[in-house]
Amino acid sequence: MEIWHNPKCSKSRAAREALAHAGREVRERRYLEDTPTAAEIENVLGKLGLEPWDITRIDDPLAKELKLRDAERDRKLWVETLATHPSLIQRPIVITDDGRAYVARDEQSIEQALS
Repeated sequence: MEIWHNPKCSKSRAAREALAHAGREVRERRYLEDTPTAAEIENVLGKLGLEPWDITRIDDPLAKELKLRDAERDRKLWVETLATHPSLIQRPIVITDDGRAYVARDEQSIEQALS
């Protein structure tokens, strides 16, 4: 199991702790330092069944500066934006060993990842 983790984020820390408490071996990817490529983001989006704007922190000051709320919904452009500015990716993202992925910001999503 892998978690795209930002240790400064309380939701990310809570998910990491819940996974560890459940006894799961977790590979921690500090995605702000180990930035995912556009291809990796596309892969995770496929597992999530979401579009890049669905996992974008749209209220982040950088997103506002880039005017993403009103930006054209061009998938390739958004994926490139997330690859260039990984701080805009919602966190945490949990990727299970069997190929599922979850934006694990709540208890229900964490439970789904563990099931």
